[in-house]
Amino acid sequence: MKIALGCDHAGFALKDTILQQLRRLGHEVLDMGTFSNERTDYPDYAEKVAQAVARHQADRGILICGSGVGVCVAANKTKGIRASICHDAYTAQQAVEHDNLNVLCLGARIIGPALAEEIVNRFLQASFSEEERHQKRLQKIANIEENNFK
Repeated sequence: MKIALGCDHAGFALKDTILQQLRRLGHEVLDMGTFSNERTDYPDYAEKVAQAVARHQADRGILICGSGVGVCVAANKTKGIRASICHDAYTAQQAVEHDNLNVLCLGARIIGPALAEEIVNRFLQASFSEEERHQKRLQKIANIEENNFK
């Protein structure tokens, strides 16, 4: 799987942990930055990751900032992106299975590296269930998005 990965300065250390994990698991990684812990603005990296996923340059995206909130808000401004903060493994898996989550957002100041790795594993191992009820709900979300992005 091809994964777009990005973070701001607060997520830099955790991004390195996740980057190494993704490579160990054999995924192709598009590292969208940042590349140091020097202060930077999270919307810049959220946009890069979201665009890579929306344009099908990556299968999924992972974003990291201090809380996960900022990158989540910014990523969801891109048409076709379904981003969510997931600070537990169940939510990461369920969000893909039911909501076809395509961008995982993590808070580096909220969770530690071991939990982050487990969350990433569950996010990447999960697949959309294709159940009619979930497809119907996603279509409703797509309709909202279409009406709001005119």
